[in-house]
Amino acid sequence: MKRAHIVYVHPEPNSFVASMRDFTTEALEKHGWQTSVTDLTEINFNAVASAADFGTRSRSDYLVYPLEQRSAWENKTIDPQIAAEVEAVRSADLLVLVFPIFWYSVPAQLKGWIDRVFLSGVFYGGTRVYDRGGMRGKHAMVVSSLGGRDYMFGPNSIHGDLKSMLKHLLQGTLGYVGYSVYEPFFAYHVPYVESTERTSMLMKLFYEIENIESRAILPMPSLDDFDAEFRPKAAQISST
Repeated sequence: MKRAHIVYVHPEPNSFVASMRDFTTEALEKHGWQTSVTDLTEINFNAVASAADFGTRSRSDYLVYPLEQRSAWENKTIDPQIAAEVEAVRSADLLVLVFPIFWYSVPAQLKGWIDRVFLSGVFYGGTRVYDRGGMRGKHAMVVSSLGGRDYMFGPNSIHGDLKSMLKHLLQGTLGYVGYSVYEPFFAYHVPYVESTERTSMLMKLFYEIENIESRAILPMPSLDDFDAEFRPKAAQISST
């Protein structure tokens, strides 16, 4: 059975984003997916990466966070809250992040979840990135809402391209650790539209999640195009 893990955050339990979470879950389950959900607000997920994440330290005098992640995971001394999320993500074929866009980024709890859960050594490390990352073969998708109107985003629009603003998440996080990243779903102008329009957006989301396996994949770098030090091979050929 296909497994999906949904990570959701919003400060209001009855928010539109909560409905997006529920519609995403229902659409997946309708098509045979086994789902699990982490509500970061409900579990009071700690957003701050710190030395407290490690029960024991490989080096007590100086904190190198990624190296301590590796050590604590290998020695099973990592914070139990982190360990539970790592296992949920690793066992899932699909990761869905459901959140409101804050300042063209993710809310603090979701950023902290990424910082603490995407472990060095498990998700990435050295040349184990992009199509050789720890999550290669798996898929991820962003489902998000915002207050701006759709015409405010695009190449010639006032704000520019929204996916470019979220490149740090779509490529620099999800793509970097090896996920094949589906085209994101954005619900625009949510706080200012009538309930009928919000319902229409939720139904559109439901339909698109139902058909997720035929959804477009965002382009990502392939390490085949780079040498061992990540220099572009094409540039080397042109200089010879």
